[in-house]
Amino acid sequence: MNYTVGDQVDLFIVRATQLGYVVLIDNDAEGLLFNSDVFQSLQKGDQVKGYIKLIREDGKIDVSLRPQGFRNAIDADCDNILSILKKDKVLNLTDKSSPEDIRSQLNMSKKAFKKAIGFLYKRKVIVLQEDHIELLN
Repeated sequence: MNYTVGDQVDLFIVRATQLGYVVLIDNDAEGLLFNSDVFQSLQKGDQVKGYIKLIREDGKIDVSLRPQGFRNAIDADCDNILSILKKDKVLNLTDKSSPEDIRSQLNMSKKAFKKAIGFLYKRKVIVLQEDHIELLN
């Protein structure tokens, strides 16, 4: 069990708890995936890719479904938004959209969404309208 923060791992959902999900990491170690890091439906027995988020002093491991660090996460979030915009031409979300709407359409938190659209807007890839987002040509 030689993991470092940021390592990509395979997660097997063992059971749900009040805090989140107990997971088996690479069929080797047990970890915890907190509810605050989950933006998709998970069930016991699901297998998903994850990332080592924190290794505690007592040896317990926290995991996330998203890569750690701004640079690693922003690329995936931007790609997700851009793929929808290229297909549908508009995204009916704004920075005022509810976290639930963002989660249901994009499987990401509102915070991650706002970072990604800010990143794309500053690079003049998208235009922010009052009730939606458009891809610039």
